[in-house]
Amino acid sequence: MASRLLLAVAVVTGCAVGLSGATVHIVGANYGWKPNIINYTLWSASETFFVGDLISFWYQNGTHNVFEVNETGYGNCTMDGVAGNWTSGKDFVPLAEPRRYFFICGNGFCQAGMKVAITVVDQDFQFHDHGPEMVPDCSADCGTAAASVAARLTVTALAVAIAAVA
Repeated sequence: MASRLLLAVAVVTGCAVGLSGATVHIVGANYGWKPNIINYTLWSASETFFVGDLISFWYQNGTHNVFEVNETGYGNCTMDGVAGNWTSGKDFVPLAEPRRYFFICGNGFCQAGMKVAITVVDQDFQFHDHGPEMVPDCSADCGTAAASVAARLTVTALAVAIAAVA
């Protein structure tokens, strides 16, 4: 009963703040998180990840999983620097800060290509021909940008609550 109440509060809060802005990135798009199906490096290069977005892993529960590791763990397909692990088969991971994230399958499928590295950037990043550059853009209204960040954080909390109940 308490979990349903928590979910209801999260939904109402999310609707009150507004759900605009946050993106849920499904790893591998319609292929999901599977070995030898998709090049996750190419997939992540085609996405732009912002603080407050979510990355979602869809896979066969019991066969696969997701571990967040450090760069060494990613490169060597080991558990070096484990920072989190998910096993539900429909996982939502909040991207709470601008940095490089590294995810692998810890059930031995990393060597078969089940690993992905993503770069999360702040809302204030602007992309140019020579790469990302941090340039504050307050030409509109910086208050609106702050509201967008608050909305993204609310969506993140909502997704975590839904995943916890599911």
